[in-house]
Amino acid sequence: MASGSIVCKFGGTSLANADQFRKVKQIIGSDVRRRFVVPSAPGKRNPEDTKITDLLYLCCELAREKLDFSEPYGRIRARYRELVEALGLGLDIDGLLDQLREDIRGGASSDFVASRGEYLCGQMLAGLLGAAFVDAAEAIRFRLDGRFDPVSYGLLEGRLGGDGLYVIPGFYGADSEGQVKTFSRGGSDVTGAIVARAVGADLYENWTDVSGMLMADPRLVPDARPVREITYREIRELSYMGADVFHDEAMFPVREARIPIQIRNTNRPDDPGTLILPERELTDELIVGVAGRPHFTMLYIEKALMNQEKGVGRRILEVVASHDISYEHTPTGIDTVSVIMKDEELDGKGEALLNDIRRILEPDRTELIPGLALIATVGEGMSHRVGIAARLFVALADAGVNVRVIDQGSSEINIIVGVEEEDYERAVQAIYRAFVE
Repeated sequence: MASGSIVCKFGGTSLANADQFRKVKQIIGSDVRRRFVVPSAPGKRNPEDTKITDLLYLCCELAREKLDFSEPYGRIRARYRELVEALGLGLDIDGLLDQLREDIRGGASSDFVASRGEYLCGQMLAGLLGAAFVDAAEAIRFRLDGRFDPVSYGLLEGRLGGDGLYVIPGFYGADSEGQVKTFSRGGSDVTGAIVARAVGADLYENWTDVSGMLMADPRLVPDARPVREITYREIRELSYMGADVFHDEAMFPVREARIPIQIRNTNRPDDPGTLILPERELTDELIVGVAGRPHFTMLYIEKALMNQEKGVGRRILEVVASHDISYEHTPTGIDTVSVIMKDEELDGKGEALLNDIRRILEPDRTELIPGLALIATVGEGMSHRVGIAARLFVALADAGVNVRVIDQGSSEINIIVGVEEEDYERAVQAIYRAFVE
């Protein structure tokens, strides 16, 4: 175990060009505890650019259709050769790229081809840092069901037990037969968390192009304040409701080991960023953030004396599940039940769902109510303060926003409201102002 160490994951924007690589080298060199480095594939250099991973998937798709993939492959080749030359590395990048081309031609899996973005980037970064390169396919395992295999912790500990620097590419591992398999998009965050737990790190730094989390979407609240400290529970609530800073699955390996996560900005390394902790001291800040998403539909069911029917809730959810629909919330009344679903889950199944509900439940009234947006107001301190709900609902009323749904989580660290989609932006702004300004 590497007590006192820091695991650093660098995202695609942190490795988009040679200057960014040099920034990464400076960051690693500024703290001797930063010994384990997990890189993503090079990201976009500008808004018009294409991610390496997207080009690799395109190559694989074209090859599968027996079409010419030389154009996207040529862009990949030029990108890596440019990086190796600019950084003055002795890496045989041409040999590695030639092998990649043959692998694509030979029908290599899309997982294998996509993983080469991180693999090649890891080779370059190891050369630049003078670090040992550890292929993630040799130490991170997936089970037969496709899920991460905890045996990986022991494998990684064995490979990373020496002194010095190590580079472990993100995004992929291998199945029980040694075939490369990738995590979902953003999976380098997961790799970093797995490595942090495997080596017993004191801190997992996630380096990106933002200085941590903001208390609200800056597209809705341009001057939203940064979040300095937040708990695992709080960030999961915000991530679930649309806050897009940290890969949701990446919290679990470090959360179980109580390892803090710090979100840092590669371009502003002196900024404090956001620290994600198992617990935090409560301050005068009542909330840590407001996040939400539009495009929800509510299934509304009304039936007299519903509260006296045993198993009615179970039957409703069984009907929903029988249509392969995942639900989000189930607000209830004495004679009513509502089931809130994402529009993408409903996706053309609405009429069939209503027919089955009418046939099985025989309700007095049932309908689908579309056009809802859900907004979560989150903070550990909310459950200990009087008047939180009053402040929220007064703010919405003053902004002229009608609340259609109210749902407070059993953890008491959030209040979720459902509003009309056209009121979504105004509602987020009103809640933020009420609690922050």
